Amino acid sequence: MAAPSQAGSYLVRFAGEQRAFATGQVIFAAGSPGDVMYVVKEGEVEVLVRDRVIETIGPGGILGEMALIDRNPRSASARAKTDCQLVPIDEARFTYLVQQTPYFAIEVMRVMARRLRHMNLEP
Repeated sequence: MAAPSQAGSYLVRFAGEQRAFATGQVIFAAGSPGDVMYVVKEGEVEVLVRDRVIETIGPGGILGEMALIDRNPRSASARAKTDCQLVPIDEARFTYLVQQTPYFAIEVMRVMARRLRHMNLEP
């Protein structure tokens, strides 16, 4: 399982809205529009590319951030590995956090860089 990002841990402390997902429930599908990213507050989420699990994200971890950054459809799918609580972050809140908290932006970039390096190592 991926280590939680400090950005995600920070966001969970100030979470307002939360969304519950049951084990096995699809959170988003590859190719769908991405209007929010998520922070995992409780439980675990699997990230899949072509029906293959490439990462499991636990509490404090983030997912779906790429769609907010590049405004393209989702490049991966996500489903609840366990019952989970996720905190949605829309583009307006994401932009505010990047502007007001530069450390947040650096943490998101670190998560993306780690994932890219991991994908480059895959056969």
